[in-house]
Amino acid sequence: MNAPVPTHRPIQQLPDQLISQIAAGEVVERPSAVVKELLENALDAGATQITVRLEEGGVKRIAITDNGRGIEPDQMPLALARHATSKIASLTDLENVATLGFRGEALASIASVAAVSITSRTKDAPHAWEIVGSHLGQVVPSSGPLGTTIDVQDLYFNTPARRKFLKSEQTEYGHCAEVVRRIALARPDVSFSLTHNGRTIDHWTVGEMARRSSQILGSDFAEARIAIDESAGPLRLFGYAGLPTASKARADGQFFYVNGRFVRDKVLVHAVRAAYQDVLHGDRFPSYVLALDLDPALVDVNVHPSKTEVRFRDSRAVHQFVFHAVQRALAQTSATAHGSVPPPLSAAEITPTSSNANVTANWRRPHEQTSFGAQLAPTFSPSPYPPGSRWDAPATQGVAQSTASYGALFADPERSASSAPLQVAPMPAVSNAPSNDDFPLGFALAQLHGIYILAQNTRGLVLVDMHAAHERILYEQLKNALDAQVDGQDMQVQSLLIPVTFFADAIEVATANDHQDTLKALGFDIAALSPTTLAVRAVPTLLKNADAQTLARDVLRDVREFGGSRVLIERRNELLGTLACHTAVRANRILTIPEMNALLRQMESTERADQCNHGRPTWVQLDIAALDKLFLRGQ
Repeated sequence: MNAPVPTHRPIQQLPDQLISQIAAGEVVERPSAVVKELLENALDAGATQITVRLEEGGVKRIAITDNGRGIEPDQMPLALARHATSKIASLTDLENVATLGFRGEALASIASVAAVSITSRTKDAPHAWEIVGSHLGQVVPSSGPLGTTIDVQDLYFNTPARRKFLKSEQTEYGHCAEVVRRIALARPDVSFSLTHNGRTIDHWTVGEMARRSSQILGSDFAEARIAIDESAGPLRLFGYAGLPTASKARADGQFFYVNGRFVRDKVLVHAVRAAYQDVLHGDRFPSYVLALDLDPALVDVNVHPSKTEVRFRDSRAVHQFVFHAVQRALAQTSATAHGSVPPPLSAAEITPTSSNANVTANWRRPHEQTSFGAQLAPTFSPSPYPPGSRWDAPATQGVAQSTASYGALFADPERSASSAPLQVAPMPAVSNAPSNDDFPLGFALAQLHGIYILAQNTRGLVLVDMHAAHERILYEQLKNALDAQVDGQDMQVQSLLIPVTFFADAIEVATANDHQDTLKALGFDIAALSPTTLAVRAVPTLLKNADAQTLARDVLRDVREFGGSRVLIERRNELLGTLACHTAVRANRILTIPEMNALLRQMESTERADQCNHGRPTWVQLDIAALDKLFLRGQ
């Protein structure tokens, strides 16, 4: 197939209309882009009420009404002119942009490919004014409330080839609705209303971020989220991060805002993903609504006409701040995230009295073994207690004993003292019995198939995957021990007897030369031998057995893209995760009741204990209502 022969023409100035239509190709990709630009203008005008009306997915009509400050009649033609804006006037303003819009291209580009009319009224004007068409149109008196209405009809009517690339009405409407949702999430202090083809679809009143996020992302997100609000110097991160157990198969529940602007930034996405790394299973994606506020001078929003991309002055600092803030929030994902682990009982508290001897005797048993890790030696015997003693029994043999013992924890002391040894029916709780807040995972009853621990708490039944739970406990212990060892010390480095050399492109060589201090802080000595060759002379001691070339390439890539590298921590955690997995208690290991309870207590005091380091859940709760439903009780 022959390529078309270009037509030879002399260089000439393009007409303004064609320039605007070319610009519209970047700014006005589809109806949703029009909605975005007009909503941002409404918010910049100080609106607190915004109504969005769509017809035929926004292709036939997009009308947005706000109650903002309005536009003076003598400035209405300028609103439709190219490169005319009230938001910046100098390079200094551009470098400190505090508004959502600033380029002065949107309305002119929209007017070049659609029929546009603007009706606006300021607070001091006796009536509204209207302009139709372009900046050459006449401004005439009109009627309307305080604020501005921009009506866009017949999008791409004069560029039919462009209109053919639009999708179905429902698809285009879906994109428009998504834009409204994104902007409404960022501004819970503004009410939004969305109608399509005359039918009201969504309406959000003014409220708090918690309420707005639950309205838009749904009750599932509202019930499985963690609040974040952290500050460091000029940076502040706030919002909600979804629990790992509420992850999704698609990344459609991720909303990140920088100074109120929705962005898709690889530095921020990578930081959040890294924070979720060892609590997410497989290719699952977390949901979150996070907002980063910082000095406008520290971020460049003038990267792309769509303004969804940004560039940070110090991307490494931003990456580290977001990563650690989200990571600290996810550390709360344990059974005691909303409670606290009680301190060890004092001697007075465990001395039996005539009225509570039975309850107290059983109360202290789960705490006689304070650590589950002590039974991990290869010479471990099935029971650490003397042969023939009350606690020298495998889980399957100790069911009757455990149900009597731990059933008494929630039983009436008067009746418990006189009840038969195998009485297991729960009675009304007594004042000195443990509460669900004290021990959320309850107390062990039995072991199922050598894999799961069956426990009872005040809510109902708890099932624990003992290997996954112990794996997380050991993993966190190894991380904490290693962090304590290197805290305040230089990175331990292993020099290579024979440097590893490899072919590198110009970008990799430049990265190695420009970031020597960062690489040294990470424990790497990577030097350029020639314009196309790099040599790895030293690596962190912990990763001395890793492939040096692959490790170096990964580090250079992360340093270049994110201003810092997570490779060291990721590879370190992979190694520690493998050690934890191999050391954790295996399936078909018979545990005694005290061992099971020791594991439950350690889970309650371990960060991120709700998931193993592969992201699988470690325990599930079946409340009494769910159990009643299984057996049709009360129906």
